[in-house]
Amino acid sequence: MLAPMLDTLRQVRKSRHLSQLELSLRLGVSQRHVSFVESGRAKPSRELLAAWLQELEAPLGLCNEIMLQAGYAPIYSNTQLHDPALASVNMALQQLLQAQDPIPALVIDAHWNLLRLNRGAEWLAMTLAPGIDLRADTTPMNLLDMLVHPTGLTQLITNLHEVGPAFLARLRHEASAHPIIIDKVKAFAALLDARLGTQTSSQTCLNPTTPVLTTRYATPYGELAFFSMFTTFGTPQDITLASLRVEHIFPADVATHEVLKAQVQ
Repeated sequence: MLAPMLDTLRQVRKSRHLSQLELSLRLGVSQRHVSFVESGRAKPSRELLAAWLQELEAPLGLCNEIMLQAGYAPIYSNTQLHDPALASVNMALQQLLQAQDPIPALVIDAHWNLLRLNRGAEWLAMTLAPGIDLRADTTPMNLLDMLVHPTGLTQLITNLHEVGPAFLARLRHEASAHPIIIDKVKAFAALLDARLGTQTSSQTCLNPTTPVLTTRYATPYGELAFFSMFTTFGTPQDITLASLRVEHIFPADVATHEVLKAQVQ
């Protein structure tokens, strides 16, 4: 059981661009001890492993997995979102979504599963991906699956060459902490390679012309342009809450805002 833990510790450290020396200084231990732990020659105490994971800013779910692999009790709870203990959280999420209308807003988890959405987001999804029925299944729809669906979200994007590589870079970074989405990220990379070419899909924008990246769609209502912001819970101590994000999809121009106000009643 220790081998997966050791591999994960090394991978997460490297993804954070931390050397063994820098990590050892943060933890107050020798570089030799860090090396011994990562090679399996020494086992960290529960307290040291918890501090280690905190310094690596590891996701809470991953912290629990590593603790279990090391033979220790998990640190964080994992409460279901519908649990009565999270009633105040659910109320806050609902108020946030409703207050945002007609501006689209949706709740997603760390794996990009769509958990909730407001009226604006529902209208936008039906407009951009009319071939996908969000209510067709009892399991949450995954936004990464919607990206690569034959009639999915990328089909109407007119500036995919700008937003696609940037989003792929973000997803690859997230996949280092959430390996469960690796296959979905690979599918999106393959789509970009097919649509843009292998070299184009791996490029990043070195000279951005706008403060935020704007996604533009060709729709029956004309071109619609949006940029996103995310809301997360501050200092969450539960795996479910740590994974939740509210994406706010703001119109990037007056014309898009007017379409939203007219269509979302």
